Amino acid sequence: MHALEGLKAPDIGARMDLCGATVRHWLKRFNARGLEGLEEDVRTGRPPTYSAEQRSAVIDAALTRPADLGLPFAAWTLDRLVAHLAERGIGMRRSRIGEILPREGLRWRHEETWFGARVDPEFARKRGRSSSSTRQHRPAAS
Repeated sequence: MHALEGLKAPDIGARMDLCGATVRHWLKRFNARGLEGLEEDVRTGRPPTYSAEQRSAVIDAALTRPADLGLPFAAWTLDRLVAHLAERGIGMRRSRIGEILPREGLRWRHEETWFGARVDPEFARKRGRSSSSTRQHRPAAS
């Protein structure tokens, strides 16, 4: 519409927040093909490496507790997922799994740790009272 009003590509680009080269590209396609020229062309390139079934297997595994699968750990890591999937015939790279999970809205949960061990919120209660040989701290004087 701006071109029909007589504006040049740089002026149209300024109004549309586009560069002049992009405006010229679309004007050429419109002039050659009409309104159909404004539709996106089918993009060429390498087809997806992994099938929908394989991507689904990644998601299913990530959403399943490892213990429910008889595995000796409580939480997944990317390396553990890679190994688990490889045992099931899905040879997927760690980086690819790391791309698939966020696209599905999944993210790694960061557990609170202390020296690599999970912190039990009930630790103080379960531990009980300190040994009587432990020096008691007196409250600070006011």
